[in-house]
Parts: sequence; structure tokens; C-alpha cells
Amino acid sequence: QVQLVESGGGLVQPGGSLRLSCAASGIISSIYAMAWYRQAPGEQRELVARITSGGTTNYADSVRGRFTISRDNANAKNTVYLQMNSLKPEDTAVYYCNAALSLPGVSGVNSWGQGTQVTVSS
Repeated sequence: QVQLVESGGGLVQPGGSLRLSCAASGIISSIYAMAWYRQAPGEQRELVARITSGGTTNYADSVRGRFTISRDNANAKNTVYLQMNSLKPEDTAVYYCNAALSLPGVSGVNSWGQGTQVTVSS
């Protein structure tokens, strides 16, 4: 069984910064990519940023230049971070961690965290 545990959400003023963390645990064979998605009330879940095992990143146009995704693979930490700068009210959403991975004997597993609320408001 795989668990993704997120932390770091909260309330911040416009222009402020937050750093989200997501740690994957369990008996994992390999993680191909990790990503952050977000879902605002009444909206569909959308991809914010993604990083592959090789370090290739991609970002939504709305966050490029303000958000940075990174991974810590040392010592099997399997942790992904999202540094969010210059936050705007429209960044307000529940942010979800996602991992594409394989387990012993099982490939193509798509795992989600429980979500963490980010609210940008004065």
C-alpha cells in the first residue's frame, strides 16, 4: 500500500510564499513521476507542476515563473516539494500530490494524497 502525505498548506497574503511537501511511503519499486494538482471550488482538477524521475519538469502556464517543483530522492525519501512564490488569490485551491509508480509485481499505479488547502487572501 502506498501513502502520499502532504503538508505545508495554509493562509497567505497575496504576494506571499508557501512551500508544500509530499512524502511517499510504502513498498515502492519505482516512482516514474510526481506532480501537484489543484482544484478550486466548482472547478476541475488541473495539473500545476510535474517532475519525472530524470528531473524533467513542466508547469501550467498560470504558475510558470512563480512556482518551482523539486524532488528529494536521497535515501529513498521520495519527497516532492512545490515552492510557491508571488501567490495570487486565484491560486486558492486544494492542492493534491500525485505519484505515478510501480509496486512489486504491479506497474502503472497512480496514487493521490489527501489534499492540502491553500488560501491566498488579504
